[in-house]
Amino acid sequence: MTLPAAEIFKAYDIRGIVDKTLTPEAVRAIGHAIGSEAVARKQKAIAVGRDGRLSGPALAAALAEGITAAGVDVIDIGCVPTPLSYFAAYELGTDSCVSVTGSHNPPDYNGLKMVLGGETLYGDMIQALRRRIETGDLTHGQGRITHTDVKKAYIDRVVGDVRLDRKMKIAIDCGNGVGGAVAPELFKRLGCELVELFCDVDGSFPNHHPDPSKPENLQDLIRTLKETDAELGLAFDGDADRLGVVTKDGEIIYADRQLMLFAADILMREPGADIIFDVKCSRLVAESIRHQKGKPIMWKTGHALIKAKMRETGAALAGEMSGHIFFKERWYGFDDGLYAGARLLEIISRWKDANWPLKHLPKSTSTPELNVKMQEGEPHKLVEILQKDAKSLFPDARQLITIDGVRAEFADGFGLARASNTTPVIVLRFEADTSVALTRIQAEFKQALEKCWPGLLIDYEG
Repeated sequence: MTLPAAEIFKAYDIRGIVDKTLTPEAVRAIGHAIGSEAVARKQKAIAVGRDGRLSGPALAAALAEGITAAGVDVIDIGCVPTPLSYFAAYELGTDSCVSVTGSHNPPDYNGLKMVLGGETLYGDMIQALRRRIETGDLTHGQGRITHTDVKKAYIDRVVGDVRLDRKMKIAIDCGNGVGGAVAPELFKRLGCELVELFCDVDGSFPNHHPDPSKPENLQDLIRTLKETDAELGLAFDGDADRLGVVTKDGEIIYADRQLMLFAADILMREPGADIIFDVKCSRLVAESIRHQKGKPIMWKTGHALIKAKMRETGAALAGEMSGHIFFKERWYGFDDGLYAGARLLEIISRWKDANWPLKHLPKSTSTPELNVKMQEGEPHKLVEILQKDAKSLFPDARQLITIDGVRAEFADGFGLARASNTTPVIVLRFEADTSVALTRIQAEFKQALEKCWPGLLIDYEG
């Protein structure tokens, strides 16, 4: 057996290029390791779902072969959004699931998101799977494969939980991702009239890339809102665990501002609750949570890291700038773009003008997430240097936060540089009270990064 490439074992998941680093043979071996780890955790069955990528059926079949070879049963739930795989772990009583998904990555990528015994695998736990394969630390048996459909149970569960105060007409853009297999029926059941964009599942993504955190991928939705009488737009990424929101006039409501709205709603029912947000989020998030008598907790970026922090703190809600929103209050604590969209509609349906509460959320001058490309392995090395020299590089900073990269807080704004754990890029984000302050902070970070890594080219305009 050829060992799977070490590079596909990422921080939050397993991911690689199909038929190059991620082959059916590799996925079968990983499945055997997952099944063996499940046996060690006394788990007897794993729900397996897959997104709409063209490579999904073959990889899901290989995964099931591997898991059952360890003596663990597989419940195949078919082609579903990743949140439905998470839901299946609860609904079917397995406490364990694997979603075969490339998320928002290009069509030639695919991967695995894994939960065992209610715990999302990340970091050392993912590396431990690799070590099991390399050392042959595998159990052997013959598990069974059965098939079931959880779509109806999922939609019934959401519709039983979420109530809209009035009927709404909305536009939804599924980007040809697997969200299109569930979103239209779900939002119609909630009482919405829909304008549907790219809701046919097509793993080649022929219209635009399914990543609503990037403004260029929301232009079709923005145009549709201008040309129709839909009052709001929702967009979902490739596996529908992230939500994008666009107002009638075309303003993108990024996830950190969505989080303020969700937190205010939840804190009315759970005063004093912990609310978690990642290092990329606006300074206004913590201010808003404190104002609503909640406890803000800044944490590292990464869906698995956020979920681990939620388990540790018992937080009622968490959110990431990238669009992952995690509801524990009334839900299960996993990231779910479809459910987040439903909860958003529940809140804003209380207004005659659904856009009013969104347009009145606190706002400052900021940038979207900016990426600086580097070679594999370089971003983390750069961040290590940046963290070591942060005090001298940012002498005017009021506070330096180094839980994930370097976030320098100034009197009038902040700048962030962190290494992505999914692609070889440095992630930058900036916010300030004024455009002048924003330009100054960006210039400080540009100078600092180029000093730490001579030859690094940073172009904020590009």
